[in-house]
Amino acid sequence: MPDGSAPIRVLLVDDHQVVRRGLRTFLEVQDDIEVVGEAADGAEGVARAQELAPDVVLMDLKMPGVDGIDALRMLRDQGSRARVLIVTSFTEHRTVVPALRAGAAGYVYKDVDPEALAGAIRSVHAGHVLLQPELAEALLSDAGPRPAQGRGGTLTEREREVLGHIADGRSNREIARSLHLSEKTVKTHVSNILMKLDLADRTQAALWAVRNGEA
Repeated sequence: MPDGSAPIRVLLVDDHQVVRRGLRTFLEVQDDIEVVGEAADGAEGVARAQELAPDVVLMDLKMPGVDGIDALRMLRDQGSRARVLIVTSFTEHRTVVPALRAGAAGYVYKDVDPEALAGAIRSVHAGHVLLQPELAEALLSDAGPRPAQGRGGTLTEREREVLGHIADGRSNREIARSLHLSEKTVKTHVSNILMKLDLADRTQAALWAVRNGEA
């Protein structure tokens, strides 16, 4: 485990036991990842997240009762700090985009290479946003006509720079290093961006940047 840091605490939420078992089997051999619990549907997942306070939640989209998108909204409304990574068999962007808008930090497919899954978990835990190329294209095609400036016209040049880095999936620390700023200053810029664009989090900011040509 790097630098003796605590392992990334992961909660598995999927209605198929065989999927959860497969994920657990692989993740348990990772030195820096610890599976702290499982849930078979969205409602149980929300309850377990509240109980266990995981760092990352691997969430299926299609589940009986409370599905992944509703669970995401419930987690957001509860103020959960867990980063949610969607693990789905759906490739249709109409099922994935709402999840990202509900607060997911990104998504991977269920046939993802195991090492890539571990990398995705580490990435979202570090504050990155996973936007795959085909999803970015779908967002752009859905954007439709818009005013030349839109709400982005209120952003300063520096805020636009920070927004571009957010869309590239960089953490505050990486942005600070790239722009030669303090992390505190970057956090202030991120807060101003979210306020000016009326967005809930940096995932939505990344989506906004892609849709509005700021990425």
